[in-house]
This record gives sequence, C-alpha cells and structure tokens, in this order.
Amino acid sequence: MLDRDVPRIAFGHFIEQTTKYQINSPFIIKQYYFQEELDRKDGVLEVHVRRTEVFDDSFTQLQCRTPEEWMNSFHIVFEGEVGQDAGGLLREWYTILSHAIFNPMYTLFTTSPEDQVTYMINPSSHCNPNHLCYFKFVGRVVAKAIFDNKLLGCYFTRSFYKHILGIPVSYTDMESEDYSLYKGLIFLKENHVDMLGYEQTFSTEVQECGTVVVRDLLPNGRNINVTEDNKMQYIQLVCQMKMTGAIQKQLDSFLEGFYEIIPKELISIFNEKELELLISGMPDIDLCQLKANTLYQNYQPDSPQIQWFWQVLEELDNADRAKFLQFVTGSPKPPLKGFAFLEGIEGIQKFKICRDELSTDRLPSAHTCFNQLDLPAYETTSKLRYLLLKAINEFAEGFGLF
Repeated sequence: MLDRDVPRIAFGHFIEQTTKYQINSPFIIKQYYFQEELDRKDGVLEVHVRRTEVFDDSFTQLQCRTPEEWMNSFHIVFEGEVGQDAGGLLREWYTILSHAIFNPMYTLFTTSPEDQVTYMINPSSHCNPNHLCYFKFVGRVVAKAIFDNKLLGCYFTRSFYKHILGIPVSYTDMESEDYSLYKGLIFLKENHVDMLGYEQTFSTEVQECGTVVVRDLLPNGRNINVTEDNKMQYIQLVCQMKMTGAIQKQLDSFLEGFYEIIPKELISIFNEKELELLISGMPDIDLCQLKANTLYQNYQPDSPQIQWFWQVLEELDNADRAKFLQFVTGSPKPPLKGFAFLEGIEGIQKFKICRDELSTDRLPSAHTCFNQLDLPAYETTSKLRYLLLKAINEFAEGFGLF
C-alpha cells in the first residue's frame, strides 16, 4: 500500500464513525477529519510586526523558522499597540497580511483579467529577485491559515486551487484566466481546423520580462502543425503551458512551503470548491444567521437601538458588512460553519452587543477577542448610522481606539 493511500482509507473509516452521530454533510465530515489529522504542536511562537510593514516583518521573522515551529500557536504583537492577542489579533494579522501579499509592489500575484477579483501567480514575478523565497513563505502562510482554521481576504482562480490539490488543469479552467484564448480554444474544439483560416503550430506566445517569446509545446513544436487528429492534444498542452509551465518555478516554491505545513495527501481529500471555502470562506454575510446568533447585555432584542442597529446593517452593501465584521471579530469573513461557530478567547463565542453607558457622543467600540460590540444608547437612527459607519471605516483595524 502506498503512503498516500493511508489518509483516504482512514477518511473512509472516519465517515463510517461520523455517520453514527448523524453528521451527514460531506464537507463538514472532511473538515472534522482534516482538523483531527493535523500535526499540532503545544508551543507558542510570538510574532512582532508593524502594521505598515506587515509583509516584510512577518517574512523576516518567519522565513527561517522550521515547519515544526510554524505548527505552534502564533501570538501576534502589533508594535506600538496595547492590544493583547487572545485570538482577535491573529485573525486580524491574517487579514492584513493577505492584503499585503497581493500588493503590486511585490509582483507576486495579479488579478485575473477576466473578473479583476480572483488572483493568479504573476508570470513576471521574477523581476523581484526574492520572488521564489516569497512564494515559499506565502505557501506556508496560506497553509497555516487553513491549519489555524482562519480565513484570508482573497480568492484565487480555479487552476490555482487545482495546483494545490494536485489535480490536472483543464481547458475549461482557462475561462477565468484568459477568456479570449478560452473562446479560441472552444472554437477550435468545436470546428474543423481548416476553419481557423491559418496554420497553427504546437507553439504559443508567453510574456517574459515584458517581452513576448515563442515557446514550443512539443520538441520542435513550432514546426509541427495542429491537425484535426491532434488538436485536442494541442488544446491541453497550450492550457498546461499558460496555467502551469509559465509559472512552474513560482508554483513549485509555493507548493513547497504549503506542503511543509499541510501534507499533500491530507489536503487532497477536498475538491477545488471546498478548498476555496477553507481558504476564503463564504462570500456573503448572512445577517439573519448573525442576528439569530447574537447575545445582548443591558439591551433587549426589541430595544430601539438594537432595532436601529439591524436596520442599518440591512442597508449596508456586502463590502461594508465585511468591514463591520472585521471591526467586531478581526476577520471580514464569516466562519465556515456559520455564525453559531464564531470563535473567541474562550472557544465558541457568539457575537454580543453590550450597552455602553458612557456618552452617546462616543463611537461604538469593539473587542475582537470576545466578538463584542459596545454600542452607546444613541438617541436616533441617523446618529447610530453615522457613528457606526465612521467607526468601521476609520477604525476597523487597531487597538487603543477608545
């Protein structure tokens, strides 16, 4: 039996056991098994970073740490701040660091030209002399976030998730990365080669250091014509080159770092859609679910300020709701299992709204370690809306705000 077969056999046994307890969601079952199999350590690793230099500081402190040290609990200290990390700062660190990773200054990732939202490896990242070291570090960070059951504020292209899982990319994955090329490949697939109106060879153009160069897809490929008999091979090879070959070194470095924290055999129990959920969480914030899992202190559900509060949240778009969630929990994403499983310093801690008995001219304040919002008893809806929006937009990050 190969070693890589062991997780799958153990997972099959785990499914049998969880079925007895009526846990029947395949994804949840995988999550439980995955978390049980992780090789956690008992130690604590303190990480000191400046908010303005979070990527460089984190890289400097963590790049030389062993994989075993990465499996300890991280204790985050933001320099110059009084906040103590009881879970909220760690979530905040992941959020800020995930944003910094995609800073164009580092040239590591670029957004898909088709949706301008999902990220893919930048083929031109080699203009940064440290790019391979950075990719290994980023691979560790992404794996560590999964390891810690924390979410990152980003989404990747489908092919990127497949690379992590070791699933071969397909021409259908090209749709989200280069739509014009994808449409051309679909046209070739569905029509006779003669319909192209020109001769196509087993070669393709790629960008290297700002220059377009021709790459052979097969040995001497630029002299081999694409025919009706071999066009499917051409389609697969050109996709492989665009989504894998052009970024092979960067991808290898990322995966090296990732698999040091989470073995490939273990992460491969998920499919690409499930992996996206593990990394990025659910894209929408369900206010009904949040409201159903909210506790109150010195307020009642029918208190005017509470009714106004939920009315204001209902009126916000998803971006501002994410800012609010960042403000009160340290993460802009809801928990994978829903708000009933919101984590705090004492394990599962539901969102709580507490009455702030001080001045109603104060901004609302938050305690991310407790998932708590301190809400003054504002006199009007408009005042509550104005000060809540001011708080989440101007003071969404950092401590010592109140």
